[in-house]
Amino acid sequence: MGLFTVKPVDALIAAGEGSHGAKLKRSLGTLDLILAGVGCTVGAGIFVMTGSAAATHAGPAVAISFAVAALACLFAGLCFAELATVIPVAGSAYSYTYATLGELVAWLVGWNLVLEYMISGSTVAVGFSGYLNAFLGQWGIHLPSWLASAPLSYSEDKGFEWTGALVNGPAVFIIVLCGVVLSLGVRETARFNNISVAIKVGAMILFAAVGIFYVDTANWHPFIPANTGSGAFGWDGIFRAAGTLFFAYIGFDAVSTAAQEADHPQRTVPRGILGGLAVCVSLYVVVGLVMTGLAPYSLLDAPEAIFIAINHAGPSLAWLGMVVNLAAILGLGSAILICNYGQIRIFYAMARDGLMPPSFAAVNPEHHIPWQATLWVTVVAAIIGGIAPLDVLGDLVSIGTLLAFALVCVATLVLRIRDPHRPRPFRVPYLPAVAVIGTVVCVALMVTLGPSTWIRFGLWSLLGLAIYFAYGMRNSARQRQAQLAE
Repeated sequence: MGLFTVKPVDALIAAGEGSHGAKLKRSLGTLDLILAGVGCTVGAGIFVMTGSAAATHAGPAVAISFAVAALACLFAGLCFAELATVIPVAGSAYSYTYATLGELVAWLVGWNLVLEYMISGSTVAVGFSGYLNAFLGQWGIHLPSWLASAPLSYSEDKGFEWTGALVNGPAVFIIVLCGVVLSLGVRETARFNNISVAIKVGAMILFAAVGIFYVDTANWHPFIPANTGSGAFGWDGIFRAAGTLFFAYIGFDAVSTAAQEADHPQRTVPRGILGGLAVCVSLYVVVGLVMTGLAPYSLLDAPEAIFIAINHAGPSLAWLGMVVNLAAILGLGSAILICNYGQIRIFYAMARDGLMPPSFAAVNPEHHIPWQATLWVTVVAAIIGGIAPLDVLGDLVSIGTLLAFALVCVATLVLRIRDPHRPRPFRVPYLPAVAVIGTVVCVALMVTLGPSTWIRFGLWSLLGLAIYFAYGMRNSARQRQAQLAE
């Protein structure tokens, strides 16, 4: 046994289905999983980060950036779908890499999934605050800036600076509210999410259907603005925006974290992953085109970008702005909900393996949720959402997500080679080509992210390694089993 010891697939399944103590409950169907993927995906990417990516990197070609990111997600999503049917337990990419690439790699994946989920939820909460402020402003209500914006700002030139604000209060509020919903149980969480998804998807369809008639095609010229260097515009900017926006597609990964609570996961999880991805790609590309057609892309660098685009189109669309704002306020809550749900299940799986404190695996016998993990994720996400600026959060989420997705593609190929006869209700077509292409595209998008993002990512990974060697390795259930066997 060593740092790269694997936890066999059968052992992972046995641990997930163990009969000791309270367990997670299988109660999610195909529709619940599709809507969970859509709920998590149709959030920060479409409501919040699209404007920023268009204004600073891609211009109107942000629609191409979404398509590029979606292509990477398709390859990774196929790999997720296969592994979710083979290893239908909580943990997603963490569990898949533990079964194939070893404990240390699994730890790093799990640690970086913290970036993917918890910080993604915080990113969406910052967007929620922007839309809430815009909505209230339509009614003449203005929250004080010290209570409704981040106390930190960031730019590549100046680094972090204090803004004079105290806390982003609306962001903290929505995260805490989602924590309360999560504590009620998975069925209650699914009901809240399903209603929220119906509202925000309906609003996005309405925005595209109505907004297309107000598009000024002059705003699409040039469709790909000239490159100004450092990932700003041109094809460099398109790929940089794709890397930044990649986290907008993490919804299908969230579906795989729900495998242990899915009914008939061998069927429902692949349908949830691929069905949700198809819905979201269509929405993202169309909304990106309409948004940049309504207003010059240079005006869209704000959390409430869709509202700004509608406002620029003139007073005849004021009613649509109010509808979209209200839908964003209600709909962004489901993105936060599913992001934090995914993070809680990652902590649960890691704690079950001894790599996190055992309290994170404690399941409430009445509501069947990991209640201590729910509490901690809510508190930490609220702190991050209350103080951190939007741009830093988005890039950090993307780089952690891309690493996890690349390793899942590798894990799929490794398990096919190592255990070729294991039943696979869903099989990735054209393997190994799909896994190789998925890995290469994810790594290529990681390279497009700025040096400051890589520095923060490196520091985060070093912190994770320090925690693993100080705590995880010493408390690993697999390591203890090896020592007893000796």
